[in-house]
Amino acid sequence: MIIRKLFKFEGAHIVRNCTSKRCRENIHGHSYQVEVFITSDRLDKGYMIMDFCRLEQVKEFIESFDHSYSLWNEEPDEFKKFIHTYNQRIVNIPVSPSAEGYALLFYYVIDQILQHTEKINGEGHIQLHSVRVHETATGYAEAFREDLKLVRFHLNEIQFSEGISTQWKNIDWWNRLLLNQ
Repeated sequence: MIIRKLFKFEGAHIVRNCTSKRCRENIHGHSYQVEVFITSDRLDKGYMIMDFCRLEQVKEFIESFDHSYSLWNEEPDEFKKFIHTYNQRIVNIPVSPSAEGYALLFYYVIDQILQHTEKINGEGHIQLHSVRVHETATGYAEAFREDLKLVRFHLNEIQFSEGISTQWKNIDWWNRLLLNQ
């Protein structure tokens, strides 16, 4: 059985090295939809895989990208300085912010969040099945467990600006993930 939870965010980026001149040379944004698919080997006491309210850290993580600029850490220093000078909400990420990059990054982090979510209602072996990132109404990228072999980064390479982290309800969730990586 699979459950699905939908999250949304408005975000800006540049996708360097892609074939589209518009995308690789211009700051632009999208209305993203992120679908998180979760499985388990059994149902909890409420006859659920997991109560959606237990995804508060996943929600906080994805909402960190809302009205934020996703800055690939391979951008030139001059551009990084410009972005940090004129933006309050920035997520420095170790992948190009393409739909595929987001799907892989989100899968990696959400998988870590779920692995460190305490079982409190008889939940079974909860596992992230996939993460689907819709960049437009007509296109998406979807990452699966086997795609983790493409991960060449660590959690500590994802950095949230103070404009983001100070708005979190509690920063402990992120610090715990960093300690457990």
